[in-house]
Amino acid sequence: MEMKLRASAGTMESSDAYVEIEPGTDGIKLQLESVVMGQFGEAIEKAVRNVLQELSVENANVRVVDRGALECVIRARVETAVLRGKGDAQ
Repeated sequence: MEMKLRASAGTMESSDAYVEIEPGTDGIKLQLESVVMGQFGEAIEKAVRNVLQELSVENANVRVVDRGALECVIRARVETAVLRGKGDAQ
């Protein structure tokens, strides 16, 4: 899936995550910030990368700011940002 637009999803509120995605040219570049990075950083990164892989995103710059969101919330935010970046969702 090719990203066409810069897009975002989520908020910076507690227990949520904010995801920005934009077209890239050299694979997936992921920037992750989290209030629980020490405990869950690897799991968050894995969840983000899994969603990107499931949606066939091969080239994108992704920024995730996590405020303690559950994995299902992170996955939903990434999926929404990807679909918006593809031009399929509002």
